[in-house]
Amino acid sequence: MISVRDFHKHYRGTPAVNGLSFDVHPGQVLGLVGPNGAGKTTTLRAIAGIIPPTRGVLEVGGYDVQGDPLPAKQALAYVPDDPALFGSLTVYEHLLFSASAYGVTDYVEKAERLLREFEIADKRDRLAQELSRGVRQKVAICAAYMHDAQAILFDEPMTGLDPHGIRIMKDSIRVHAASGASIVISSHLLTLIEDLCTHLLVLDKGRCLFSGSMEDARAVPVADGRSATLEEVFLRIVGDASAPGSAGTG
Repeated sequence: MISVRDFHKHYRGTPAVNGLSFDVHPGQVLGLVGPNGAGKTTTLRAIAGIIPPTRGVLEVGGYDVQGDPLPAKQALAYVPDDPALFGSLTVYEHLLFSASAYGVTDYVEKAERLLREFEIADKRDRLAQELSRGVRQKVAICAAYMHDAQAILFDEPMTGLDPHGIRIMKDSIRVHAASGASIVISSHLLTLIEDLCTHLLVLDKGRCLFSGSMEDARAVPVADGRSATLEEVFLRIVGDASAPGSAGTG
């Protein structure tokens, strides 16, 4: 489970995230959406323990990310927007490195399965510096999947993937959610969020404008009263918050 309580993050006194609270229970997939600069990546990096909160409590698997960081990070997998691979390591060595960091014992079988699943077995001995953007993304995803994380964070996970790679990635997210992982996906691809996510959180300028189930999100009224697409919901929520005199919600 992921739990965020009254999370604030300021940079040189300027708020990037302001009073954010939410939970992601086992099996849930939360879509984190918002305009550029809304605070999405800051939130993910704080949950991952990469940056400290200015105020608030962030927990992964019941462990405080700041107060008890080792077990919190052991319970977590994080795939950033632009994964930083080791240029002098091969694809296979990246998976072994991840397995070693998390104490995975059945790493050979797991690595071989992931290489086949993401269709990069033929790249296993290639150096990371030789890989295309899409293959680098697949390597980062496979490395994150090398241990059985209770919580998985994805920041723009489909970047660089072709349509077939996107389908493989979407299927893998569904499998991990069905196995009980708590998953957060930050993406500008609203069709992806609508297809995969059980819950939605809309951020703008560090504030939560909406937090609830996808069913609740689709119930947000649009002009003609019909069922709304997620794009229409998003534009309505952000547009209402930007209207003169509005302070937002949540």
